[in-house]
Amino acid sequence: MSVTIDWFAFIQVFAAALIGATAIVTFYALGLRLLVRSGHAPVVSPAEFTDAITVITEKEARRAAKQAAKAAKKNPLTDAQKRISLVGAYGCFAVCAVAVIGGILVIVVGH
Repeated sequence: MSVTIDWFAFIQVFAAALIGATAIVTFYALGLRLLVRSGHAPVVSPAEFTDAITVITEKEARRAAKQAAKAAKKNPLTDAQKRISLVGAYGCFAVCAVAVIGGILVIVVGH
């Protein structure tokens, strides 16, 4: 019994995984950047963990929300530019979602 490895198939899978991961991370980062640019900075409230150290306090969360609101007021963009940035951010997030769903479909249906 001999084991043979299809190296061309291995390289194809490696390249697809590398390109897919790079594309998803790039579009997600670009989406976050456009979301902040549009004045909708994501502020996440601290999570409550049992038997764990809280990473951020309520005071720090309020301060971060206040700073995000202050930064949104200072935004030099016009309302149209903010809307375009927001639509672009949602578009980037949609590309990420389609890429993930497409990858899952290839795995489930493709075999």
